[in-house]
Amino acid sequence: MTYFHWITGSVLALIWLSRVVDTSLGVRTLTNISSAEWDRKPATSAGNPLVAIIVPARNEENSIEQALQRLRALDYDNYEVIAINDRSTDRTGEIMNKVGSCSDGRPRPSASEAGAELDSGTTPSPQLKVVHIRELPPNWMGKAHAMWTAARQTDADWLLFTDADVMFRPDCLRRAIAYAEAERADHVVLLPRVLMKRPGEKMMVGFFQLLFVFGHRPWKVADPKAKDHVGVGAFNLVRRSTYEAIGTYDRLRFEVVDDMKFGKVIKNSGFRQRVVLGDDLIAIRWALGARGVVNNLTKNFFAVMSFQVWRAVGGSVVLAILNLTPFLGAILVHGWARVPYLVTLTSMFALYAGLWRRDKIGPWYFFLHPVSTVLIIYTVLRSMCVTLWNGGVVWRGTFYPLEELRKGLV
Repeated sequence: MTYFHWITGSVLALIWLSRVVDTSLGVRTLTNISSAEWDRKPATSAGNPLVAIIVPARNEENSIEQALQRLRALDYDNYEVIAINDRSTDRTGEIMNKVGSCSDGRPRPSASEAGAELDSGTTPSPQLKVVHIRELPPNWMGKAHAMWTAARQTDADWLLFTDADVMFRPDCLRRAIAYAEAERADHVVLLPRVLMKRPGEKMMVGFFQLLFVFGHRPWKVADPKAKDHVGVGAFNLVRRSTYEAIGTYDRLRFEVVDDMKFGKVIKNSGFRQRVVLGDDLIAIRWALGARGVVNNLTKNFFAVMSFQVWRAVGGSVVLAILNLTPFLGAILVHGWARVPYLVTLTSMFALYAGLWRRDKIGPWYFFLHPVSTVLIIYTVLRSMCVTLWNGGVVWRGTFYPLEELRKGLV
């Protein structure tokens, strides 16, 4: 039994210690565009390229006004905002119209477009266009369809896909475009600052970020030989030519995890992908408490597992072994055989200490790691069971059949 613990503990220690070293060295290579170096305008001979910021929203009445007002206050001089009201049943559309209304208060003009029932209009200022989607065509996820529709409304050089609850700092876009043009990047992902107010949020977000580091190494996406890819719904900035080359959002029309798959198809198509940090350039309140995190991820996790039961169950087992065994070993095993488990826990604590420096998640949340592990495993299995029971995914009032979701996987 002692040999078993030595082998098991040593393997776990090697896995976690290697991740600590890789993360420590890798994060240092990521550019932080909030630094003084990137406080500049894009260095292009033709002037600042036109950027279209695309904001899909369904039932976002609590955040949409502030988000749009922040976007209209950006200090970049060549951009437009396209806000998409995706069949909202609350006041989202009304608030969008209010933000984008003419100064004299007259109602907006309307227009229609094939493929969807739309009402669209522009303000006297070209910075904001509001589009109302009344019906969702077959074989489309609502968000993917909204972004595809918005991209067809513009001929901008760059498209920035974001969410309706993301708050932008005024200099964010200018810095991002300056970096993208300097690096000749085709796709830039800016990692957001996650706003957390409750202990449950910090516990769950801290674990989720560690899980993300295991599955996707952001510092490796720039390496064309690495398979690592990243896409973030809060900030996916892509060249128009790249967007068209990968087949537009039509290629992702039935993807639940559309942001990550967006990054995947761009990377696999051979385009230059970059991930950058930005401190508080963009911020988002992802969820309210631990329960909010569980509810948000219930829609996604079975999709991440490609809607396959064996992946969900197997992934849960792997999560338990990697994250719970070190704690059990350190408590239950005696003598020198406990050492590799303690090394593993020290490595895990080091990762939490790194999160504290960047995201203000105290390193003491390490001691709640077993709790967050159990909750994440519960969420994975819950996502699987709910999806199978319902025969599909229900998201924001729309049902998407499982059979069609499996066919739409990229």
